[in-house]
Amino acid sequence: MKQALSICGVTLISALLLSACQTNDSAASQTNSASSSLTQSSESNSDTMSSSTEDDSSEETSKEEETQPVDYTYQVNPAIFTIEPLNKDDNKKVALLTIDDAPDQHAIEIAKKLKSIDAPAVFFINGMYIESDEGKETLKQLYDMGFEIGNHSQTHANLSEISPEEQRKEIIRTNELVYETIGVKPRFFRAPFGVNTDTSAEIIKQEDMVFMNWTYGYDWEADYQTPKALTDIMLNTEYLNDGANLLMHDRPWTNDAIIDIAEGLKEKGYTLIDPSLIASPEREESAE
Repeated sequence: MKQALSICGVTLISALLLSACQTNDSAASQTNSASSSLTQSSESNSDTMSSSTEDDSSEETSKEEETQPVDYTYQVNPAIFTIEPLNKDDNKKVALLTIDDAPDQHAIEIAKKLKSIDAPAVFFINGMYIESDEGKETLKQLYDMGFEIGNHSQTHANLSEISPEEQRKEIIRTNELVYETIGVKPRFFRAPFGVNTDTSAEIIKQEDMVFMNWTYGYDWEADYQTPKALTDIMLNTEYLNDGANLLMHDRPWTNDAIIDIAEGLKEKGYTLIDPSLIASPEREESAE
């Protein structure tokens, strides 16, 4: 399978080539009660202990519920980055909407439009956009609207052109900023320009994340920087197939076209997949 994708001047010959670099016990509720032979003081102490134990049990149970494994039903194909059902009998005709370079200028508008038509998506974050208080507030709004938050590196650097230590900073710093802002680390990583490295693969594994590049995207090309042209190519490209992973960006023309693209996919029979259904490793911090 060969697809020619050119991202910001970098030609990616095939999605297959991109894969070369990728290598809760439920706490039982406990209640202590005083026996009839105890004094009034003992009864009071026992009641206090009972209340405290119940509170602790309730808290532990709550944490237990939070850390139950998620019932994932889809996964990212590690070779071609399509979204595939884990059960062969489940719906294969799905498409994933993703928005890169967020939150720049139009992320909230895009998110509100998607929310208005019940269209889920992943917003891939550049850490440089969430260093300010304004950026952090924007990220919170995206997350509070229910959108999945992904890592798109700190400064959008080409990972193949920087040192291993710099690559680590690009990925880890964004994870840290996202966690500091919304209390959750990104589950998915998308490399700028689609360029992954052995170092980034190691870091992603250590961070319990999943590589997620894309199957196609056009809104960075001059020919498709109008809503009409972008909508047409996104809905009629030969690369629109089952599990399509659509690359888009925080751009004005994408903002103007997003509803038509999402609705057009639905009209073609595609289910817009909820990213929360896509598998990723479980993390301990989910219990915090």
